[in-house]
Amino acid sequence: MDNIPAVRQSVSRRRLLTGAAGVAAAGALGGALAAPGPAAAAGDGHGLRIVARNENGGRLQYYRFATDAIEWDPGVNVLLPDGYHTSGKRYPVLYLLHGGNSDFRDFHMNHNIINLTAGRELIVVMPDASTGWYSNPVSSNTGPRNWETFHMAQLLPWIESNFRTFPEYNGRAVAGFSMGGFGALKYTAKYYGHFCSVSSHSGPASLRRDFGLVVHWANATSAALDLGGGTVYGAPLWNEARVSADNPVQRIESYRNKRIFLVAGTSPDPINWFDTVNENQVLAGQREFRAALGNAGIPHEWREEPGGHFFRQHIFAQDLNGMLARLRRAG
Repeated sequence: MDNIPAVRQSVSRRRLLTGAAGVAAAGALGGALAAPGPAAAAGDGHGLRIVARNENGGRLQYYRFATDAIEWDPGVNVLLPDGYHTSGKRYPVLYLLHGGNSDFRDFHMNHNIINLTAGRELIVVMPDASTGWYSNPVSSNTGPRNWETFHMAQLLPWIESNFRTFPEYNGRAVAGFSMGGFGALKYTAKYYGHFCSVSSHSGPASLRRDFGLVVHWANATSAALDLGGGTVYGAPLWNEARVSADNPVQRIESYRNKRIFLVAGTSPDPINWFDTVNENQVLAGQREFRAALGNAGIPHEWREEPGGHFFRQHIFAQDLNGMLARLRRAG
């Protein structure tokens, strides 16, 4: 659950890394990581056509795609483990999902993901999602915005076709912050055999509590920032079946036999209404979700940490240890 800026982010701004300028910009972002000898170039497929790229011998690789699922060309950063280009190994994959009003560069530019994953035998995939709530919306006035299709039907198989991964349940984890934490929980439930580990960092886990506050927030933010007045779940009347299908607390059995990790803040800034409303709702929803998991006898890990709605790098580092212990080891 993320803030709505005073000025809406435009499509042209979202395209700022498209084409040759994108290659240069992405190269600038990852240049310090580069080394001679990149792996074989990735190719088109699974409904994705590469329109910009920065492939190099370092860890951070950048791609932008044309796809019928999204009106503009979404990007993705793929962070490879140390030694990927020469090891010949296959690696487990973490799909790491950003929050609203952000993009695929967030964890690289703002959250120290390169250093946090140094020395870890793990591929990290960080895709664009705009403020689309990891969903195919009920309505859009800005052309196709089918983020769920892009991520699950196109990007995931594309990654497995172009990188040395384990294309199996025990080879994939998904995690996210805020809206991305909700996306991680949603994708894990709806695509039961895809992810063996799910982590939600300050992500909402209950859509209907408090008269559906999270659904209203998803509709409002998606309308303002992604859909040109369209909505994820429908307004004024919701698509109730879609809400139920996406609602973690209504999909409890879908989390059985998975590693589950949750974290929420307990003391948001009382002067900052955004921080207070967001994290209080996240905390209450995660507690409801945890209670339902406990009643069903489904093991899970959780943290309640001081502070409000922000990404906690030290907790993510702990989470990484748990993911790697659950995932198939590189080899």
